[in-house]
Amino acid sequence: QEFLVESGGGLVQPGGSLRLSCASSRLFLDQYAIGWWRQAPGKEREAVSCISFMDRSTYYADFAKGRFTISRDDAKTTVYLQMNGLKPEDTAVYYCATDLLDYCSDYGERRMDVWGKGTLVTISS
Repeated sequence: QEFLVESGGGLVQPGGSLRLSCASSRLFLDQYAIGWWRQAPGKEREAVSCISFMDRSTYYADFAKGRFTISRDDAKTTVYLQMNGLKPEDTAVYYCATDLLDYCSDYGERRMDVWGKGTLVTISS
């Protein structure tokens, strides 16, 4: 059973935008913070952003600040990642994930328990 399903990846030119979606179940979305990670070719997976359930607190990696925006639509049980000003170095497989906790501080330092299968984002001219 897939608890987190990503979509929205694709090929975009530098400077362009994409909105990624992470469809979840109410079981997860009504309890836990959900976030985004990415893994570029030949690199380790890194945290991108997180949004909590209760207080909607957020976390952004430094490279995401000012360019990416995370949001959640509880009615649609979906978490979104709006990415603007995309750069070639943003090319990666993007995953959504949760560690079944409901806060976002130190998100990048935590071990995730549930992962989606990922969606590929390619930034190229």
